[in-house]
Amino acid sequence: MATDGFRRQQVSSAPPRKINVQKFAESRGSELETLHSIVSNRLNNDFRSRRSKRRRTTAYDNQAAKKRCRKKRKLDQSNALTLPPGKYDKKNVPRRIRRRAELKMNLEKGFCTSGDGTKRLRTHVWHAKRFTMTKLWGYYLPLGLQGRGRGSRAVLKWFRDGVLVHDASYHVAIQLEGPEDSLLSVLGMVMVSPPSTRSETVSHSVISGVIYDNAMLHHLGAPLSKPIAPVNCMWRPSGQPNRDNNAADCEGDEFNGLEGTKHSSTDRQLWVWIHASALTEAYDTMKLACQKEMEGRGIVINCSSLEGQLAKLELVGSKAFQLLQRTLIPATRTRDTSWKLMRHSAAEADVDSRSTIHLKNEEEIPSHAILSLNVKDPRTLTEKGNTADAEDLGSASILGDVLGTEDNEHIICGQFSDKPAGSGKIRANNLWDVSSGVSPPVEEAVLCNERHDQKRNFFCLDDSSSGALNTSSTSQGSWSCPIMLLKNSNGRGLHVGWSVILPLSWVKAFWISLVSKGAHALGLREKRWISSEVGLPYFPSDFPDCNAYLCLKETEAAASNLKDELRPPAIRPLKVPILSPWNSIRVALKEESVAVGDAESFWQQHGVRSDSSSNSECGNSDATLAGCHGDSFDGFVARTKFSLTNFLNEIQGCHLRMYPYVADKETSFTKSMRGEIKLEPGQDQLARFKYNRKLCYVRVLLHAYKEGFLEEGAVICAPRLTDISLWTRSDSFDGGLQMPQSAVASYFAEQSYGKWEVQIPEDAVLRETHRSPIGFVTTGFVRGSKKPVAEAFCEAVVLARLREEQWDSVPAKQRRKEIYVLVRNLRSSAYRLALATIVLEHQEEDVEFL
Repeated sequence: MATDGFRRQQVSSAPPRKINVQKFAESRGSELETLHSIVSNRLNNDFRSRRSKRRRTTAYDNQAAKKRCRKKRKLDQSNALTLPPGKYDKKNVPRRIRRRAELKMNLEKGFCTSGDGTKRLRTHVWHAKRFTMTKLWGYYLPLGLQGRGRGSRAVLKWFRDGVLVHDASYHVAIQLEGPEDSLLSVLGMVMVSPPSTRSETVSHSVISGVIYDNAMLHHLGAPLSKPIAPVNCMWRPSGQPNRDNNAADCEGDEFNGLEGTKHSSTDRQLWVWIHASALTEAYDTMKLACQKEMEGRGIVINCSSLEGQLAKLELVGSKAFQLLQRTLIPATRTRDTSWKLMRHSAAEADVDSRSTIHLKNEEEIPSHAILSLNVKDPRTLTEKGNTADAEDLGSASILGDVLGTEDNEHIICGQFSDKPAGSGKIRANNLWDVSSGVSPPVEEAVLCNERHDQKRNFFCLDDSSSGALNTSSTSQGSWSCPIMLLKNSNGRGLHVGWSVILPLSWVKAFWISLVSKGAHALGLREKRWISSEVGLPYFPSDFPDCNAYLCLKETEAAASNLKDELRPPAIRPLKVPILSPWNSIRVALKEESVAVGDAESFWQQHGVRSDSSSNSECGNSDATLAGCHGDSFDGFVARTKFSLTNFLNEIQGCHLRMYPYVADKETSFTKSMRGEIKLEPGQDQLARFKYNRKLCYVRVLLHAYKEGFLEEGAVICAPRLTDISLWTRSDSFDGGLQMPQSAVASYFAEQSYGKWEVQIPEDAVLRETHRSPIGFVTTGFVRGSKKPVAEAFCEAVVLARLREEQWDSVPAKQRRKEIYVLVRNLRSSAYRLALATIVLEHQEEDVEFL
């Protein structure tokens, strides 16, 4: 053709498949001889190595016995790594080799345990090389980075500008299976604020599986019983079938919403996530509640623990969302028919709507949303591969793939992947059926061999191009993993971070991928710093009414006493209570009048009954009956606005300056603070009310007024009006209020039975600087924080009385929403003025935790 002359000859620029070394050397012979002559001239034909550069080799050590020993050691090590633990002879194989073999194994279920039964996380080896490990709650957990416990400034900087990841696999899910109405009845027995008590919109979203819910788990008889721990409740989406149901039955079981008190009687599945420190107590309580429900209704409810089957990774930081987008790539392309979710509430989603929406922004995902995904093995991804995959998938991007409850067709069929995971495993890749088994990831050795073969093929060094395919096809394991992505937030709806729930056998694969892409690992200490920075309580340190808090503090006290005993008496620090003496608050308020207002006793002025009240009156109490056992925490903590409102109604304290029950909080709070809302006739009089022994505590956030660093365990005291003026007056600051150094050691005295009690000084001079305790700091300031905040618990009635006294002493325009309190570190003699903000006055519930 005429155009053939214009065609350019295509010449392949790829290197040849094979290189003949002999022909290559012959063609370059002259060049090699020239190079040899140049080198020989420079060395004067002396090719011997210099004596200064010589190193001693192992040729002198040629004893036959040592050679046989080395050969036997290598043989034992290779055999030990190939055999499962328990199959080889433990007497001949060293402990180091046995432990290495056990830790390298990736079992489908269960943790690797030590000799005493302590469980190790799947990331134990990685953490043990970098963190200080501690034994807590039956696990070896990373306490914090190596050092003296500092480094909070760097951690907070990573939180503001990067990503932080924490292996929270010690959290365990308790699975409940049974009729929906029966499960709701069980939750009502043991939880405060279960889904059935919320609004219809929120309850519909929680029970249908769109979002998860936070609640406080109690013993039987909630809310009157003792609390156990905060929990997360996750319902299986109502459109998804359980593993015992077939697809035909599931197509007709659609959720029709909540109408009054009627709920669906179909079998549902529920996960209750609990901290490891309260697992035994919580599991026994849930089993007892299920048994009681089964005996009453004659039904069957399965209650089981998923310990050793599921894992949880927590990510926080400003760039956590971007890291998840780069790491979690959908395994297959799905139809773009996900539900349309609103920005503020997932419950407003239209079930019948099939509108197309791409969730590319983090703000479009509602708080507490549950995203069910099936993602690729992150070890097989590269930075270039991630970008290409994301562009190719288009609408099936990471957060547009599956959102909580997807299209019913996707949910029922469960065909997230076109590759079966393996025989006997979950082919639908649904994490809710983890009890049936999930295929583990491909072994690391297989991936290494594949990469090695790919590099050899790229450099054309081998002709075995099909080796990688043969290796991958015959290897056991899966190339995709089902996960759940949860969006966490605090009580005010502000985003905090993300939680990734995945099978336990996949933790190593995701952990190494996240850390290699810039995520910084967190220990228990660093996680507590982050919780204080975002204003969330940390379990169990910020839950003084739970047994887990008591056990933790007793362990810390024993370790502190042992450490002090090893020091000489001359340099031992002042001994202070590690477990805050909460019972001293009642003792102090009974023995001394609170220094707010006149000299009349605070308890008599408010009509509060002392311990001499009759036992019959204690039986009439509702909220205060929760702490009538003889435990270390004398009182109960109000964590919802309803519990605090009920407490105020019971003691006839509606006139107190506390506003948890006002619908329009900001407007009504401001009007009441400025005196625009007048009390009804008779409310301005301090009527007598019943209190029936137990104190009511509320969580407060403390900010230093001018200066000072508040430590954990610091005591909070009630200030006088003259004390506040030492900091607030316009003239020069004279250092505030201080107590004598001799009175610091005698403020709390350890009794013979081990408990600490407050000591009221009899000297009139010492009484002038003595301030009675009203609460304690559970989490102190974090060094390096731009706005340091401490978390504490204070007695509610005393706080209301302090606010009333402080408001009455200043004009209406100068009043503050915060309450002035005095805080003193236990080893310090100086009081610090702080501003206390009651959490329940700014949000309806205080059940969020980190």
